[in-house]
Amino acid sequence: MTLDEQKLNAFLNKTVVDVGATVSSALVVIGDRLGLWKAMAAAGPVTPAELGKRTETAVRYVEEWLNAQAAAGYVTFDATTGRYTLPPEQAAVLADETSPAFLPGLFEVAAACWAATDKTTQNFRTGEGIAWGDHHPCLFQGCERFFRSSYIGNLVGSWLPALEGVEAKLRKGARVADVGCGVGASTILMAQAFPKSRFWGFDYHAGSIELARKRAAAAGVADRVTFEVAMATEFPGKGYDLIAHFDCLHDMQDPTGAAKRARDALAPDGTWMIVEPAAGDRVEDNLTPVGRAYYGFSTLLCTPSSLSQEVGLALGAQAGETKIRDVVTAAGFTRFRRAAQTPFNLVFEARP
Repeated sequence: MTLDEQKLNAFLNKTVVDVGATVSSALVVIGDRLGLWKAMAAAGPVTPAELGKRTETAVRYVEEWLNAQAAAGYVTFDATTGRYTLPPEQAAVLADETSPAFLPGLFEVAAACWAATDKTTQNFRTGEGIAWGDHHPCLFQGCERFFRSSYIGNLVGSWLPALEGVEAKLRKGARVADVGCGVGASTILMAQAFPKSRFWGFDYHAGSIELARKRAAAAGVADRVTFEVAMATEFPGKGYDLIAHFDCLHDMQDPTGAAKRARDALAPDGTWMIVEPAAGDRVEDNLTPVGRAYYGFSTLLCTPSSLSQEVGLALGAQAGETKIRDVVTAAGFTRFRRAAQTPFNLVFEARP
């Protein structure tokens, strides 16, 4: 076989970039955990010694870390002063937890993927899965931090208003079930925005529910929010005005069963909101940077989670609108539409 040397070198360069990005992801997590990003955002241009003093970290490590960030384009370096700066755009992504663009949580999710590499490799041979709760704990915190950023930027301001009549019900006082709630970021945000409504969060992972209860108490909404351990196909209650599945339906072992339970638990004029990763129906629609990330997470997290359970439909994170529609209509819903979207998410509205 004759190799095209130009194409070979181009691909080698691409893989070197990918290796650099992979190593850099660990440095992003370290910077987040040590408060390096936040300290840089607050300080302006700094030397390694100044940043080390601010964060009580070893200067030699900080110097090397800063050089790696400068090479990656995450910070800028002024050779005349020896100072490093975190630009405001990068700060919005790396240092501001209230920013809709905040992404360090996603890097923690990537860390959880690496932690499960040995088990995932074996699963490729056996076809088995990995239960969500069996992953490294950084997965739960990482998911909550990543999704919370998107929810802060979109949930109350655009997604809920895009649903027919739902915002008015929430302001007046509604019953809401957040199924697959994880550690409760979406539930708590809704409870803070709509104090006259009552919220229930359900998740099958007991550790997440325990943390969600603590988060609700800290946020001052525990009197209106109840978190319980329950499967999506069996969660308690009836007559909900709104049932929401945030970024979780594709992970579930039995999405159709979850859809049927949502249908049964809704009030006659209730709404089911389904938030899913942004995806087209065809593979070629998803061959993008976002699609690459989601296919990767789907291979390492979402598909194994579904396959670890009894039905194991394994929709995957790039299921697309048609597959979600099929699940919804199979459960008996008669109305289904795309209500909103972002670069990371599709928001669907289903009604009985």
